[in-house]
Amino acid sequence: MKHPFVDIHTHRPTEALTISFVGIHPWDAAHATAPSEAEYAAADAIGEIGMDFACGVDRELQRGLLGEELTRAERLAKPVVLHCVKAFECLMRELKGRKLQAVIFHGFIGSKEQAAKALERGYYLSFGARTESSPKTLEALRATPLERLFVESDESPTPIEELYATIARLRGVTIEELQGATLENYKRIFCKNE
Repeated sequence: MKHPFVDIHTHRPTEALTISFVGIHPWDAAHATAPSEAEYAAADAIGEIGMDFACGVDRELQRGLLGEELTRAERLAKPVVLHCVKAFECLMRELKGRKLQAVIFHGFIGSKEQAAKALERGYYLSFGARTESSPKTLEALRATPLERLFVESDESPTPIEELYATIARLRGVTIEELQGATLENYKRIFCKNE
């Protein structure tokens, strides 16, 4: 049986299965206006939220905004899609003790050790076009069980089908196996009430 492609995080139109998300990106922590409660309620997930210590936005502003967004996600029982750049340990501290529907680290480019910490908590990791550019991220990909893995195009011009072919090759599985696993992950998080 042919499974559809799941693109868990994209910024462009696609025929793949995608999710809608709304939230305040850490780059916008100093000046963003929060979406309406109706927009939050209508979205599949709260995101892309998180922390980015490589940008010029004050870290305490980011931390405060993240806390608000995580509280909203808990209240609305929504999964979160996280942006994390050079802030992994701090972000993990902010997530600790939260009762979140699901946590997806989008565009994961961390180490095998960071991946293990996230996976230990039951979080999901999404990989994309930048995965092959880092040996540590390749190790993280290979250590991530298929039942905790997503594939994404994000802002890459590379078609999702090509990204699946690359991730499948790097994982040593068929494209169909990867498609089946990501579809099950998608259903586990986003189709609970169907």
